[in-house]
Amino acid sequence: MARSPQIVIVGAGMSGLLMGMRLMAAGIDTFTIHEKADRVGGTWRDNTYPGLICDVPAQLYCYADRPNPDWRHRFARGGEIQTYLERVADQAGLRRFIRFGSEIAGAAFRDGRWHIETARGDRLAADVLIAASGFLHRPRYPDIPGLDSFAGPVFHAARWNHAVELAGARVGLLGTGSTGVQIAPAVVDIVGKLSVFQRTPQWLLPFPDHEYSAFERASGRRLPLLNRIAYRVFSLIFEWTFARAVIGNRVLQACFQRLCQLNLNRNVKDPALRARLQPDYRAGCKRLLFSSAFYKAIQKPNAELVDTAIERVVPSGIRTTDGRLHELDVLVLATGFHAHDYMRPMWLAGADGLTLDEAWKDGPEAYRAVALPGFPNLFMMIGPGSPVGNFSLIAIAEAQADYIVQLVRRIAAGEIASVAPTRAATARFNAERRAAMRDTVWSTGCRSWYLDQRGVPDIWPWSIGRFRRDMRRPDLADYEIVPAARPR
Repeated sequence: MARSPQIVIVGAGMSGLLMGMRLMAAGIDTFTIHEKADRVGGTWRDNTYPGLICDVPAQLYCYADRPNPDWRHRFARGGEIQTYLERVADQAGLRRFIRFGSEIAGAAFRDGRWHIETARGDRLAADVLIAASGFLHRPRYPDIPGLDSFAGPVFHAARWNHAVELAGARVGLLGTGSTGVQIAPAVVDIVGKLSVFQRTPQWLLPFPDHEYSAFERASGRRLPLLNRIAYRVFSLIFEWTFARAVIGNRVLQACFQRLCQLNLNRNVKDPALRARLQPDYRAGCKRLLFSSAFYKAIQKPNAELVDTAIERVVPSGIRTTDGRLHELDVLVLATGFHAHDYMRPMWLAGADGLTLDEAWKDGPEAYRAVALPGFPNLFMMIGPGSPVGNFSLIAIAEAQADYIVQLVRRIAAGEIASVAPTRAATARFNAERRAAMRDTVWSTGCRSWYLDQRGVPDIWPWSIGRFRRDMRRPDLADYEIVPAARPR
């Protein structure tokens, strides 16, 4: 017998909004989206640092059925993406489902339902819990002695302090990952001196950006087919080049390696500096970065690359292990995120009281990146093992949302009361995933945020085509299903 399941979605970022739209399209409107902040947007709301650019082409980094003809660049700036997500929330009618300022502190599965607590003490009950909190939302602060003693402003790049004046200041930038590589060129001409502290060099590809003219944008508005064609073209390019290279295509790997090396050789003329910027691992082992500006920025007269290890932070700056004091006025931490926390610090207790920390004591794993054994009616967007290293996250989330909706519809139809993957199916899937990982570039010997606490890449090791096939429909043989009670 049909029912109206109560559904709680955690997070109003890209994947939370998408999940809401997919449920509405399925005729299910008994859901709420709980967002800890006062706006939608997730990572694009939180990150506002100078130079923020998405490294996936804008026509691909949008919902497939909601193209945006007004992108101003081939690779959208962070503010543009935030505006796009705000507009989608309005146009899709999602705001009536969103509860802002409602952070989910934890949830326990009892008596066939999820009993949920918010950070402000509200108590809710839901039949289905969907974690759409993302995986790059908890900033990682470096464990450096004396960090709290610095006399000037200190802030993480994901919590940019726009009240701090950078003009003429001596700025220390910790980190040369994707964030640091974007910030450096954006601020180098503003600051008095920029000291970039590098732990590990990065491979960089030239950035094939393009600013769209008013005519190009108007054409996209008048001829929507152009947007669909662009989406398909960029999707095919990504799928058959970079996404294939990182999972084992040696010819494509060699091509990317060669392009990265040429980019370094051509743009850094000083052999001593070039040697310090030369990675000792294969291109793609860490997330491959796009930048046509970083090498130019680090060679400016007021810029300095510091690759000597940091000994400690002192009130006036940073002291490195060679005894040198780098005097600074501002310290920016581009040190990444706790990428393997997923929905944490939210606590979860599943069937029989099993906690998430207990389930993940050896590292986070999931069944096909969307569900956990022992946690009935819990689903994840961009969960452990998702293809986060080689494709557009929106496209990945769309496939996952369609998969999840199929299970939710069975609950709504009264066919099943609860569903969770079996431990055997989950173990089998992850054993296969770990075995396949040996053929990927992520297992070739570098330290990256892809690696979990065991040193195993927490990522999808197969093609995007296989991911789509796995997400096409749930294999109910891999699930423990509690049938819905039939009326007498």
